[in-house]
Amino acid sequence: MATYAIGDIQGCFTSLMQLLQRIEFNPGRDTLWLTGDLVNRGPESLAVLRWVYQHQDVVQMVLGNHDLHLLAVSEGFGKLGRSDTLMDILNAADGKLLLDWLRCQPLMVEGQGYAMVHAGLMPAWTLPRALGLAAEVEAALAGKDFHAFLGKMYGNKPSRWRDDLKGMDRLRMVVNAMTRMRFLTRDGALDFAYKGERPDAPPDLVPWFEAKSRQSAGSPLIFGHWSALGLHVSDDVMGIDTGCLWGGSLTALRLEDRQVFAQPCPAYRQID
Repeated sequence: MATYAIGDIQGCFTSLMQLLQRIEFNPGRDTLWLTGDLVNRGPESLAVLRWVYQHQDVVQMVLGNHDLHLLAVSEGFGKLGRSDTLMDILNAADGKLLLDWLRCQPLMVEGQGYAMVHAGLMPAWTLPRALGLAAEVEAALAGKDFHAFLGKMYGNKPSRWRDDLKGMDRLRMVVNAMTRMRFLTRDGALDFAYKGERPDAPPDLVPWFEAKSRQSAGSPLIFGHWSALGLHVSDDVMGIDTGCLWGGSLTALRLEDRQVFAQPCPAYRQID
């Protein structure tokens, strides 16, 4: 009986099946944690979504930015980009069923001595505080006014957390931190401009998990989203998006002993 955390799949269904075979995953015995971005840019997003839905009793996932993008586009917000591969889901006979289920998935989870989020946590947030903020977004997504929420979700402002944020500014800030964040400025603002390799980052930027006075430090946190970072495992942060989509690998981390399993992937898409 084991629990495996798996990094961003992004529609790479064949690689997911190969990784599950490599780790000898048994749905009658084992559990999967998925870091989000199940879909988009890879060739088989519908197959991934269907598989996770069918195995939801043994899968714990969090929403990523591409999953939220799918939900927004399905409600008429945002636009499909040239590299998006979401039309199979939007046109599928079971598409509404899958989307309604996806909309009710969490933004952050905790269990077995770990927490998991797609991108990261703001330095001011303790783990309990972050779980509470995630629950606010989850309630908006699962509630009757989810359409209005998705319509106002896009945007880069506000860029700094304040406890007195309210309404959509508050919810958008939580979404952006938990699903889009990589770097912070030295004075604590979200930076979305730089997406390159960590050693080449501008000197005024710092990885979110290296921010001073990070209140979640010491609590093991699993995240994905940052393929340019690669595998990053320390005592309290575990980044496991290893760029399957771009010809890297799809990574599984066994939580019981932190053993890493990597499935080499073809380059499903070239880096723009």
